[in-house]
Amino acid sequence: MLNPQISLSELPKMSGPSQAERAVLEEEFNWLLKEEVHAVLKQLQDILKEASRRFSIPTPGLENQLKQENFILGSSTMDQVKGVLTLQGEALTQADINLKTAKSNQVMHFTFRDDKHWKLQQIQDARNHVNQALQLLSGRNESYHFKTGAEVNKLMDAVMLQLTRARNRLTTPAAMTLPELATSGLMKMFTPPMPGDVMVNFYINLSKLCLTVYQLHAMQPNTTKNFKPSGSSVLHNPGAMFELNNAKFEVSQVHKVECVVPWLNNTLIFFTISLQLCQQLKDKISVFSSFWNYRPY
Repeated sequence: MLNPQISLSELPKMSGPSQAERAVLEEEFNWLLKEEVHAVLKQLQDILKEASRRFSIPTPGLENQLKQENFILGSSTMDQVKGVLTLQGEALTQADINLKTAKSNQVMHFTFRDDKHWKLQQIQDARNHVNQALQLLSGRNESYHFKTGAEVNKLMDAVMLQLTRARNRLTTPAAMTLPELATSGLMKMFTPPMPGDVMVNFYINLSKLCLTVYQLHAMQPNTTKNFKPSGSSVLHNPGAMFELNNAKFEVSQVHKVECVVPWLNNTLIFFTISLQLCQQLKDKISVFSSFWNYRPY
């Protein structure tokens, strides 16, 4: 507590760094701009190049560059849907699905047509954001001299924006309406063709590749049941209704199965590490800027 007998004018005044201290800070900050910033940018580029490589699409004649991986779909609670998915980068190159129907208890078998691959838009978008972050970083090679901390912060903010968008694409599947699912190109991928009372959807959720199968029943045109179309959702529940080509349908059963894709998990870790590196560099710059305020850091 202050002694009430001492006036404020007698208290020692807070002072900024001395001229000598300023010189040392100036030297350290110049080293940060010239050396450490580029070391961090190089580290970021190495991490993101590895992430981008995992996303890559097969190049004609070099398909073996990116190995095909088979994943067994499973659920601990049901066996109505089983399958094996073949993933190569952003493309599902094959899907082998067995569906046990509720009505007849028969097993239906579907596979992708040989001439069809299904691109997972989430992986494609995430890869594009990673590549945009890499372009930002490559525009500031080792010969480039950063003049202010603000310039570094601007670059870090731009890179962090792309990395956050890339991560969000993998963690937030797109919401779709039931008519959008019914008319999706995915429904034309299979042989034999999917029956009219079955719909499927593939999506990424974090490090998991998910398959949702919807079994439908047609509602009577003159039904007195209260018809209320469902909106957009990642996962629709039994009882959800929709209208398509003047016919009304209701979801009777929903089956969701999934598998873990290890390289997607690694990619999410790469994003986290990269975002931390960006933030740490921004934090170091803010430490210097707090010491003196006559330069625009």
